[in-house]
Amino acid sequence: MNGIGAAIAIAFAALGSAIGNGMVISKAIESMARQPEMESKIRGTMFIGVGMIEAIPIMAAVIAFMLLFM
Repeated sequence: MNGIGAAIAIAFAALGSAIGNGMVISKAIESMARQPEMESKIRGTMFIGVGMIEAIPIMAAVIAFMLLFM
């Protein structure tokens, strides 16, 4: 039963991360289309945001595995 709970936690974290990444990337592309001269700054900020968003499912996976094996 603990395995199912861990899998559900990881799945929801991954789903939320995928939605967040999609929103960040779509807005960054939209911003680049509106202001091409700001492309490098927007891209750098986008990568920082995507990295921070990706940290959440990694932490969720670590916590789920800790709860699973402890």
